[in-house]
Parts: sequence; C-alpha cells; structure tokens
Amino acid sequence: MSTPIQNIKAIRPAAPVNDQKQEKSQAQMDYEEGRGYIERGEAALAAVSLHNALQGYEEEGNREGVANALNQLGHACLQRKEYEKALNHYQRAWDICDELNDPMSLTALSKQLVEVQKGLKNYSKALEICFDILDTCQKNNDPQGTVATLDIIAEIYLDAGDREKAADTYKTAASIHQNFKHQKIAESYLHKAAELSSSK
Repeated sequence: MSTPIQNIKAIRPAAPVNDQKQEKSQAQMDYEEGRGYIERGEAALAAVSLHNALQGYEEEGNREGVANALNQLGHACLQRKEYEKALNHYQRAWDICDELNDPMSLTALSKQLVEVQKGLKNYSKALEICFDILDTCQKNNDPQGTVATLDIIAEIYLDAGDREKAADTYKTAASIHQNFKHQKIAESYLHKAAELSSSK
C-alpha cells in the first residue's frame, strides 16, 4: 500500500512497527527538515532540503518518498508564487501516485493543481480539475467535500469575472445545505448569490 500525499499540516511521523526505534535515512531527515521550513514559510530553505531529499529517495528507489518530496517541493514553489515550477513538481508527483494507484493522494494533488492553475490564471483548467473533484465527491457521497469544492469554483468564477456563474454556484451550495437542514448556512450562501446578482 502506498503512502498518500497529504496536506502539510496533516502529515505526522509514522510510528515504529515493532516498538523499535528505526533509524531515519538521510533522505527522510532532509524531507522532514524541508517540511519544517515550509511550515515556517521559509520556501527557499525548504527547496534546498527537499531537493536533497528527492535525490536521496531517488537513489533509494523509494517511489512514495519521491512523490512526497515532489509534493512538498510543489508547496515551496507555490509559497513563492513560482507556479510553473509548482506545476512541474505536482505533475511528477501525480504521475507516480497514478502509477501506484493511490486515489487519496491524487485527490490531494488535484486540490494543489487547482491552486497552481488559479495562480497561472488558467481558470478553465482550474475549473476542469474542480469538476473532476466534484465527481469524486459525489461518487463518495461527500456533501462536505462537494460544498468545499463549490466554494472554490465560485472563487474561480469571480477571479475570471463571471459573477453570474459564481452566484449560481453559491445557490447550488445553498441547496445542499438546505437538504441537510442547515438553514443559516444556506441563507449565507443565498445572501452571497443575491449580492453578486444585484451588483451586475
């Protein structure tokens, strides 16, 4: 089973298997150091450590490690608004996770790719990825994920200057909340939609 790529805040060290302390490889130490730099917003230092981790994982033949290092390198580039570089790292991580048949990591990477495409102002590509995420949420019967994705879609429409589609997206999110009897939340989405519609 492969190790999923997770959001930086969700990653925790794995517990030793047999209550024995396992020695970390140099690649793992570089990776953890780089991740720490990312958490502190020190993207340039993170890139150095993570490049070392990437090389180490490649030498070890550790595909999951390579994918995780690439993912974190993508985060470092995203912090620096180096969107093309981030896209390259995330795409390489995607290819490995796809090869390893790791759907959880692919979903996490999809969300990062949306951020990259937004940064590049490739709004149609960002929307395309979001619609794929929506399909996954619906297949998994995940209304919370669906609404979170709809929020992102509305933001993309606003960034692209399409207030009408953003308003429609907020109305869709409101209807999902109404189905679950979340009346106040639904009203807040309807209010957002009304504000967008009235300020055309």
